[in-house]
Amino acid sequence: MITELSGGETALFWILAPLAVIGALGMVLARNAVHSALWLVVTMLCLGVFYVAQAGPFIGMAQIIVYTGAIMMLFLFVLMLVGRDASDSLIETLRGQRVAAIVLGLGFAGLVGAGLSRALTGTGAIGLASANEGGNLQGIASLLFTKYVFAFEVTSGLLISAAVGAMILAHVERAKGEKPTQVDRMKARFAPGSYPGPKPGPGIFATSDSVATPARLPDGTFAERSISKILPVRELTSDESALKGTEK
Repeated sequence: MITELSGGETALFWILAPLAVIGALGMVLARNAVHSALWLVVTMLCLGVFYVAQAGPFIGMAQIIVYTGAIMMLFLFVLMLVGRDASDSLIETLRGQRVAAIVLGLGFAGLVGAGLSRALTGTGAIGLASANEGGNLQGIASLLFTKYVFAFEVTSGLLISAAVGAMILAHVERAKGEKPTQVDRMKARFAPGSYPGPKPGPGIFATSDSVATPARLPDGTFAERSISKILPVRELTSDESALKGTEK
């Protein structure tokens, strides 16, 4: 039995499908690794909405919460932390990885295409009514841990391989002399002209509690270290700037 799409599902498809394709193209064509990850997030969000619309709330929420909200955000934060740019993509951390990635990618695409072609040829959509009779979550759990347990374990191994690959791509080789040791950091911290102690907070020994008011040192002078350079210094009146004495 072939089910027909409702008007809402059709409208949802024509709105989100172009966004998913644009996100996939942006992921491949983006020069910046962070922008590429953000484009992939757009595609994953669209896929999650598609799953929910097709009576698969569990896999849709897993797509959005687990893959988009956790794994992709982790990759994105790692990329932002290490500061990858377009010039880094020209450096191969593993010799021959570009050729191997192209060959494996084409082979995987051909394998998936052939599998989908054989599986979907002459097959009509019957919906998920029978599969969700006992509940969507119960039906997925029953299939994952009985009929598709091997595929489930292979997929988990694939995700682990993807995580390891992301760490390899983000790895930067450093010579022994480039990374400062703890001894070097200690010497730099206590070198002449450095101030190893904590900076005084704004408003200490001052005549105002404003964060833009410089702190006063015990001798009455202003402490330049007490206020951020990006904050404008608050203009004080003559009464506010005058030192206050303690009345007995």
